[in-house]
Amino acid sequence: MNWGTELATIHQRYGDRVGIVDAAGPHRIAAVLDVAAGIARRLAARGLGPGAFVATIFHNSALAASASYAVSLAGAAEVPVNPLLSPHEIAHALACTGAGLVLMDGADPFPADPGVPCEDVRSIEAYPFAPEGWPDVDPDAPSRIVFTSGTTGPAKGAIHTHRGRWTGTLMLRASLPFAPDGGSRALLMTPFSHGSSLLTFAYLAQGASVHLMRGVEPALVVPLLASGEITEAFAPPTVLAKLLKAWARPEHRDLVPKLRTILTGTAPLTPLVYRGAVERFGEIVRVTYGKSEIFNPITVLDPPETAAAYAEPPAEGLCVGWPATGVQVEIRDEAGLCLPRGETGAIHLMSPHLSTGYITREGLRSRADGEFHDTGDIGFVDARGRLFLVARQSDMMKSGGYKVSPDEVERALAPFLPETELVVLGTPSDYWGEIVTLVAQRPPEDWRARLSPALDAMTPYKRPRLFATVEELPRNAIGKIARTQLRRRLMETHDLVETVKPTPVAKPGGDAT
Repeated sequence: MNWGTELATIHQRYGDRVGIVDAAGPHRIAAVLDVAAGIARRLAARGLGPGAFVATIFHNSALAASASYAVSLAGAAEVPVNPLLSPHEIAHALACTGAGLVLMDGADPFPADPGVPCEDVRSIEAYPFAPEGWPDVDPDAPSRIVFTSGTTGPAKGAIHTHRGRWTGTLMLRASLPFAPDGGSRALLMTPFSHGSSLLTFAYLAQGASVHLMRGVEPALVVPLLASGEITEAFAPPTVLAKLLKAWARPEHRDLVPKLRTILTGTAPLTPLVYRGAVERFGEIVRVTYGKSEIFNPITVLDPPETAAAYAEPPAEGLCVGWPATGVQVEIRDEAGLCLPRGETGAIHLMSPHLSTGYITREGLRSRADGEFHDTGDIGFVDARGRLFLVARQSDMMKSGGYKVSPDEVERALAPFLPETELVVLGTPSDYWGEIVTLVAQRPPEDWRARLSPALDAMTPYKRPRLFATVEELPRNAIGKIARTQLRRRLMETHDLVETVKPTPVAKPGGDAT
């Protein structure tokens, strides 16, 4: 396999088209690949080729795409690292992989010395791209190491091969509800080290373009979406919620969005956020399911299918669609046996673009032939073959002997406080095992009263018994709520004194009564 040959068609066929727009302006596809060729030549001069690991730490920019292409051209394995991670988390990723070099943008210096040689790609001259002269690579050798979010322990690096990376891009392109072309431009605001890079590669391969932005900046994003320049936007639920909040501001209310599709994934899309999106943008939301171990797409729910699924919500879980081509989904019980459709259990996956194992500080752990990936998610497949997510295994609570899904409780309560973010988790208890705990971020004074009708209607064992408020919910670098950190913070700032009362209330520095 040779990445020079693979990228040659993009350069020759679409080189004159604008491929990326970032804070510096528009960049032609040919220019992005020419910069990549210059960086790849520098890597080769350093002796970094097949078998080497090279870290890339960039905010969203054309340079991020060029650096990623460059590592592939050189035949090395890329270790994309989110620059928003803490110095400790960055050091962990570098230590796990033994990366010999860090490629970076000199305009965005590290918060601390990474302890690994760094190369500012701004100082590297572009070189005219040519398909010849790049090394052949073993298709099954590591190509990209994607670190998990680390919500259940130290982050692990999922190993994606050159073949798997190529296959994943093809599957992503094939699963889109449209064919990106010269008239397509996707707005990408999530970190390039995660989903934004996958869509960038897929779009440029079709001669389309992306607009890379560093996070959600309402003053820029809302007018941009109303300008007609953007045809699609990738907006995970947290980003979509921010967009809806920004659009409700007086200065933006009269602006009309001009979008063909909103692509969402990374976390379940609640009915409340979906309804808000439909009211603002129309029925254009497309849902997918993805993991660090298996790039999007795993399952797909196109906009009309999404509208139908959310029109008739099930008793539990959220629909994420039908398996993409080549993807196998199995629901297993605690003994590892496959369950029939309709029964809830652990979600296991197999696909052509499944990662081949993990790399950690303890070394390499390869996946056995035919071994499915245990996602850590709980769900079921309905009679029509659609996958539904119920909860994360690590988030499931056991209170009074009953299993409780925090997602189910959150969905029941959220419509009564649409302006407030709510999180449900389990607090350790000698009496209950875990107390179903509701945490609200800066709620209004009457929040408990407004929740009363929903609480009264809930099954008793699912009803929160402990209530707490926080000024800000902790999140990880990709915007997901860090439940473990939140639970730890509550335990550090609250004392729990249990009494036989139905609804204890947490008091900072005091007790729960």
